[in-house]
Amino acid sequence: MPLHVPPAPAPALRSVLTALSSPTAVREARTPSLLGVQGPASPELPLPVHVLDGVTAGVGTATRLAGWRFLIRTGDRAVAAADTVLTADGWTFSRFFEGPYIASTELALRQAEAMTQPYQPRLLSVPGLYMLALWLHGDPTADGSTGHPAATDLLVPLAPAPPGIAAHRPHRVTDLLPVLTHRATPTRLLGSPA
Repeated sequence: MPLHVPPAPAPALRSVLTALSSPTAVREARTPSLLGVQGPASPELPLPVHVLDGVTAGVGTATRLAGWRFLIRTGDRAVAAADTVLTADGWTFSRFFEGPYIASTELALRQAEAMTQPYQPRLLSVPGLYMLALWLHGDPTADGSTGHPAATDLLVPLAPAPPGIAAHRPHRVTDLLPVLTHRATPTRLLGSPA
């Protein structure tokens, strides 16, 4: 198994388990898939979610840990996800949600499992482009809550990806960051003030 999923902080997992066992939290989430679940639902595959605020072409681009995401599985498929965030009181449940990124994350993880090199899976959010990618970090023993994309790491854009960026196609960080930088740079119109 080439994927080495980093362990989530125990309080983050406990907060999701507590939310899953609370009918109020599930009902208020308004995620139809969770409301209609028959049988137990369990949080699996905790992935640290890193945010890339300023896109730059250089390797060593800084990221910040925004939280941990758990896929909520019932039976043989993920039906939703749960996010946790770090507060002054520690890790806490943030929200349940569903949508296209759930199935896309599962697909990208299955694709990564088929690779021969071991990786540590993480999620990389690029808010300026409304993009989420599976970040395959080349050091499977690293602390999942720290670090930045290394030149040899892979980024797999999740669907829906921004126009012109192929979803589910692995890209080396050194190849994709310049494209993201170009996309995130505002275009100046002719005759507009500098």
